[in-house]
Amino acid sequence: MSVHVVVVGSGIAGLTAALHAADAGCRVTLVTKDVLEHANTRFAQGGIAGVMFSDDRAEDHERDTLTAGAGLGDPAAVRVLVEEGPARIRELVALGVAFDRGADGEWVKGLEAAHSYPRILHAGGDATGTAIEKALVARLRGAQDGGLRVIEHAFLVDLVVTGGRVAGVDLLVGEAPGRAGARARIDADAVVLATGGAGQLYAHTTNPPVATGDGIAAALRAGAAVADLEFMQFHPTVLPGDEAFLVSEAVRGEGATLLDDAGRRFALDAHPDGELAPRDVVARAIAEQMERQDGRPVRLDATHLRADPEQTAAFLARRFPTIDAAVRARGLDWAREPIPVVPAAHYLMGGVATDLAGRASLPGLYAVGEVARTGVHGANRLASNSLLEGAVFGARTGDVIAADAAGGAWPVRPAAVPAAVGATAPARSAPPFSRAALQHLLWEDAGLVRDADGLAHAASVLASWRGEHRAARTEAELEDENLLLVAEHLVAAAGARRESVGAHFRRDTVLEAVVLEGAA
Repeated sequence: MSVHVVVVGSGIAGLTAALHAADAGCRVTLVTKDVLEHANTRFAQGGIAGVMFSDDRAEDHERDTLTAGAGLGDPAAVRVLVEEGPARIRELVALGVAFDRGADGEWVKGLEAAHSYPRILHAGGDATGTAIEKALVARLRGAQDGGLRVIEHAFLVDLVVTGGRVAGVDLLVGEAPGRAGARARIDADAVVLATGGAGQLYAHTTNPPVATGDGIAAALRAGAAVADLEFMQFHPTVLPGDEAFLVSEAVRGEGATLLDDAGRRFALDAHPDGELAPRDVVARAIAEQMERQDGRPVRLDATHLRADPEQTAAFLARRFPTIDAAVRARGLDWAREPIPVVPAAHYLMGGVATDLAGRASLPGLYAVGEVARTGVHGANRLASNSLLEGAVFGARTGDVIAADAAGGAWPVRPAAVPAAVGATAPARSAPPFSRAALQHLLWEDAGLVRDADGLAHAASVLASWRGEHRAARTEAELEDENLLLVAEHLVAAAGARRESVGAHFRRDTVLEAVVLEGAA
């Protein structure tokens, strides 16, 4: 009897895992929270990194990734990423992803922050994620008659654990405005979490509404280990407004600069690479400059990318069609004037702890993509490695599930230290719980810059909310409970890591180091 696999999530990681598992002979049920195409992957503008050119080297991509990760990346995981990445990119090409080519017919090289070589491939200028999502969805839909089925509008309520092993999923299926969803259980030999990140923890995020930490929360409730939740990456350049819109790092890769209110290029003060420094450095430099100018956004200046405004406008429309349309829809002409940008929560480097084949600490459970902590990103993700990670580790996971099930014994030792939430006294006067209140709390106390007082305040407010009784029945209520649980673990992890590293910046320990250095 063939192995039955449930894959939860339909981004690049989940779709790749599902297709590879099906090719390995598994029966696959893919469940997704929205429609199949509505995953975080389709929002990826920047591109996919990979060693696809003869004058680039895997060793250089590996070094760039480890350097951006601030020394906390797993070298073995990074080596897998960069060595297997080209094959996965060629697999995408075979599925129909048309990466951009120049007049000479060769792929166009793109440069992004902290890369030592322009190894980024784009599709549709700034629509790489959309192109990849469409190709994978088309392949998946074509495979549905061959032992692969899809269930849309299926929300992951919890993992089913039997005898210490994951044995399926509990779902809320078919909820819609004015219509309650139905509970359903699907039994499985293995479950792959590919549910994405938790950007909706924050008041300002590039993530879509579905990014509510559902997979991490389900894994925590089931007893699986998580790691590195303190490392939330904040993208430096996002158009402010009611609906934040990311302005790809590739714009800075083409030469756009960051300016303060006086028109001065300030990013060089923070790092010799200026606008192309690692994302955590650039994001903090912008936040610090905004604080100096009473919270006003800084400006991204692309006006000089060509000889005159007309040529610049034509270049921007051709190279960044999605961004260009969004900028102009806001009444801005970025060919003639710099545009306002601010940081926003973007990507969670931590998540469900896995080995190099996506296996979690709980037998029968796998995690791939942003929900997973593979070790490739360390404390700060290198630009355009996220799509690559989803493709590489999605494939590795899909390839091993059948053999794992046949082997019986789980080849992973339980992780040594799961994330833990210590006893915290509830706040004496916490505001009423709401998702907006939670997002504001995390933004203020566990955002780009943190300290012990803010984290302690966040922990006490979260403890107060946890103590309230809320019957979670609807999808939105279940999402709120997931966000609250993940928030508690994120804040606990941030409090436990006292040193500043990568995306986790502690104002108080930096000040302590300055004081000690001065005393010496």
